[in-house]
Amino acid sequence: MEGERFYIDLEKAVAEVESKLTNTSYVTAYPVLIMLSGLPGTGKSYLARKLCEKIPFVVVESDFVRKTLFNPPTYSPRESALVHRVCHILIDRFLKKGLRVIFDATNLSEVHREYVYRLADKNNAKLVIVQTVAPEEVVRERLEKRHKARDDHDISDADWEVYSRMKQYQQPISRPHIVVDTSRDLEEEIQKILRVLQR
Repeated sequence: MEGERFYIDLEKAVAEVESKLTNTSYVTAYPVLIMLSGLPGTGKSYLARKLCEKIPFVVVESDFVRKTLFNPPTYSPRESALVHRVCHILIDRFLKKGLRVIFDATNLSEVHREYVYRLADKNNAKLVIVQTVAPEEVVRERLEKRHKARDDHDISDADWEVYSRMKQYQQPISRPHIVVDTSRDLEEEIQKILRVLQR
């Protein structure tokens, strides 16, 4: 879809993204939503992939949704609003089916996170909020590397300038959450998250 074509068929957009997602058949009796929150370069998508190596999750990644629907993306406010609308519809749909879902987006403002909290509550899903962090020198190195030797799984366009700008808008998370420093060994943190899911 063209970057500025906003009068699109929403259901068609949702179906297009859904058709490209994996692990959509692993239905459980207890739906789970892991909401990731963190600035660019703090390791959200890497953590999501590592969690998927342990148990099947459907990963709803805002960058993936954006690039599926908009080529090239403009990152305009209207485009971002549509991207998150599609993400929320998919999360709601998957939780209704009884799937385990990871929402991979920056989720920096509490007003945006509140909507995700309500989706979990509405579907009686266990909500686990995970905030990813990393020392700024590590983040800068990762973001610079992104433009030199990009990891095959890394589809984000965010650079250090975007990180610095978004940092101003990061708000505290009001609900209990797990903080994961992705510059350290993740195995212990992943096990901690999985233990919380099983409670």
